[in-house]
Amino acid sequence: GPRFTAAATLDAVEAHHADVLAVVPVMLQRILAADHLDARDTSSLRIVACSGSALPAAVAETWMDRFGENLYNVYGSTEVGQATLATPADLRAAPGTAGRVIAGTVVEVVDGDGNGVPTGETGLIVVGSDAQFTEYTGGGTKERIRGMMSSGDVGYFDADGRLFVTGRADDMIVSGGENVFPLEVEEVLLSHDDVVDVMVVGVADDEFGQRLAAFVVRGPGASIDEAGIRSLVATRLARHKVPRDVTFVDELPRNATGKLLRSSRP
Repeated sequence: GPRFTAAATLDAVEAHHADVLAVVPVMLQRILAADHLDARDTSSLRIVACSGSALPAAVAETWMDRFGENLYNVYGSTEVGQATLATPADLRAAPGTAGRVIAGTVVEVVDGDGNGVPTGETGLIVVGSDAQFTEYTGGGTKERIRGMMSSGDVGYFDADGRLFVTGRADDMIVSGGENVFPLEVEEVLLSHDDVVDVMVVGVADDEFGQRLAAFVVRGPGASIDEAGIRSLVATRLARHKVPRDVTFVDELPRNATGKLLRSSRP
């Protein structure tokens, strides 16, 4: 299809007084980075529905500060459909959340044996519908646990029943014996005004097994440098989560739906 541009999207919202806009997170990032944003009239937008990949906390907050309380985050997958929904109120209270479980859906966080873990503990996110949930399969495979489908994501529930997605199980990096999910490092970096887009990956390292490499897209007039990127992460996360390699790039490899292609280096 036609390539997404922030300008064309904003033109269409203004021309048609659109009340609903469906987006993936990188589209929000690009709209927020667009020129002459203040001159745009987006007051018609009642619902901006974001899905497809994790919505970074900083992006959610910046969007609502700029465009009002119209942002909804939908989490799910092709196999299992929509699983959770975060309203603007949820995103204000807990900006990184994927939201609360949608009626008719069952979402659990389980350990390696498929048993539910306590609130606040991290595990594999599995999803099923109420109907599906009654069909116990017995000796379920990793993909199907008690009739529920693995989302392939790792995360946890908070005490208010909100789901947080820590990252894809497949994306986990083990560096110096410690687990790191790229998403949490990317969230920290995106909270900086100079950073427009970022991808964190693991690269082979003789000493640590893997080390973290950050590919960063800076906005116009940005002054943050490699040391700044590292110290930003160091102030917020544990030392083993600080990227050793920092590379500034013009853009990141993404597929047609805006998902980062972590296996391709920019």
